[in-house]
Amino acid sequence: MGVDVLLELAASMVPERVALGPHAGGMTFAELAERSAAGAGLLLAEGGRSVAYVGVNGPSFNVAVFASALAGLPMTPLNYRLPDGDLGALIDRLEDPVVLVDDDMRARLPGRQRLFSTAGWLAQTATAEPVSLPPPDDDAIAAVLFTSGTTAAPKGVVLRHGNLTSYVLQTVELLVADDEDCALVAVPPYHIAGVATVLTNTYAGRRMVHLPAFTAESWLDIAATESVSHAMVVPTMLARVVEHLEAATDAPKLPALRSIAYGGARISPSILERALAAFPAAGFVNAYGLTETSSTIAVLGPDDHRMAMGSDDPVWRARLASAGRAVPGIEFAVRDPYGALLPPGQTGELWVRGAQVAGEYVGLGTGLDAEGWFPTRDRAHIDADGYLFVEGRDDDTIIRGGENIAPAEVEDVLLTHPSVRDAAVVGLPDEEWGQQICAVVVLSASDTKATAEERAEIVRAYASSRLRSSRAPSSVLVWQELPYTPSGKLLRRTIIGSLTAESDNPIAATTDTPANGGS
Repeated sequence: MGVDVLLELAASMVPERVALGPHAGGMTFAELAERSAAGAGLLLAEGGRSVAYVGVNGPSFNVAVFASALAGLPMTPLNYRLPDGDLGALIDRLEDPVVLVDDDMRARLPGRQRLFSTAGWLAQTATAEPVSLPPPDDDAIAAVLFTSGTTAAPKGVVLRHGNLTSYVLQTVELLVADDEDCALVAVPPYHIAGVATVLTNTYAGRRMVHLPAFTAESWLDIAATESVSHAMVVPTMLARVVEHLEAATDAPKLPALRSIAYGGARISPSILERALAAFPAAGFVNAYGLTETSSTIAVLGPDDHRMAMGSDDPVWRARLASAGRAVPGIEFAVRDPYGALLPPGQTGELWVRGAQVAGEYVGLGTGLDAEGWFPTRDRAHIDADGYLFVEGRDDDTIIRGGENIAPAEVEDVLLTHPSVRDAAVVGLPDEEWGQQICAVVVLSASDTKATAEERAEIVRAYASSRLRSSRAPSSVLVWQELPYTPSGKLLRRTIIGSLTAESDNPIAATTDTPANGGS
C-alpha cells in the first residue's frame, strides 16, 4: 500500500471537504487528488528518477508529496537553510532529481537541470491532465530524508511506502476529523514531522493551513483567524508563544484550539507548565520519534499530562518529563553496551522494532539487526508501567573521572531554577578528569539588580546543592539564546565549538564562574 492511498481514501469519502487553505475557497480533497495525479504526470514528463523539494511549507509541498508517490519517484524535501554549497551537495547525492524550488531560492541553484518553480508547478497542476498509474509497491522508496547532521555529516534515511503507511494506519483513525477541524502546520517540510503531518492530517480528513515563517505573533494570528483546532510545535516555538501570551494584553484568544502536540527536543518543565496554564482547554501531546522510525513511536497523551499535573505522587509527576508509552505496533527494549536487556528503571540504549521502523540509509544499507531491532543511539530508561524517559544521545554522554553522565540529568535540575529559561550541558576537555561539565543557561527576565556573573553563580550553587559534586557543573555561562536547528534540536556541537574556540564567543557574551572541583 502506497501513501497515495491515504489521499485516495479521503478524497473518495469527503471529496468536497477543504483539505488545504482557508475554509472558504481552499483546495478540496477531490481537487488535491486530481492535482496530485496531474503533478505526477508533470514530474514523469521530465524524465527524472527522484524529486527534490527546496522550499517552505505550503500547499505545493502537500501536492508534491502525493504526486511523487503516484509517479513512483522518491521525494526528498531539503533544508533550504543550509549554505548554498551544502544544499547543492545534497542534491548531487540524489538520483537524477527533478528539483522543485521556491522562486526566491532559485538563484541559489545555478546551472541545474530539471529545475522548476514550486508556485509555477503547482499552478500547472490545475490545468494538466491527471495520469493513472499502477500503485507503488510497499517496498518502493517513498522518501529520502537527510538527518540534521548535528553530530556528523547528514545521512540519507530511506523511508519506504510500507514504513510510512504502517505509521499512519497504526496511529490515526480514518476521517476522525470533522468538517470544522483545522491543523496549523509550522514545522519545516524537510523534517520527518513535516512529512508525517501531511500524511496523518490527510488520512484524518483534516484541513491544513501553513505558516511558512514562524513568529509567536503570526502563529497566534493565523490560529485565531483560521479557527485552528490542532497544532504541532517544537519546544522553542511553544516557549515563544507562551512568553508572548504572558507579555501581551491584546493577544488573540483561541477557543477552537483543543490539541497541541510538541516534540523534536526536550522541553523545559517551566515552559510546559506555563503552556498548560495558558491553554487550559487544549489537550497536550508529547510525541517522540526519529526520522528512521517514520516519525512518532511514543506518545504522552492529554490524560497523562492531566494526571501528572494533578497528582501529588512523585512517580506521576516525574512522568510529565517522559516521552510517554509506545504507539501501537512499536516495541521497546533498553540494552546495555553488550546487548543484554536491562530491567525497568535502568538506563541504557533504546532499541525499537515495528513495521514503521525503517532504519535504512542510502549507500549504507540497513541498520536493523537480524530480528528487526533498530538501535536509536538514545540513552533512555523505561519505568515499570512502560513510560519512556529519553536522557539524550549516546554521543552527548559526558565521561568525567570514568563516570558516565547524561547531560539531561543536569539540565533537568538547572531548569527547575525559577530564573533559568533554557539550559544546555556539555563536556569540555579536562586534563585531570577527562571532561569537565559546563552549563550554558538562558536566564529569564528579572527585576534583580544582580549582575550576570552573580546570577550565574547563584544558578551554579543551586545545581551543586542538588547534585553529587561529580555531576555538578564546573562552570555556568550565560547566553542570550541557545543554538537550535529549525526543527528544535539542540546543537551541542555548536556550543562546544564556541566554548573551545580561541576567539571570543560569537553567539553571546558569557559568564564563567569558579570551578566546582572535587568528585
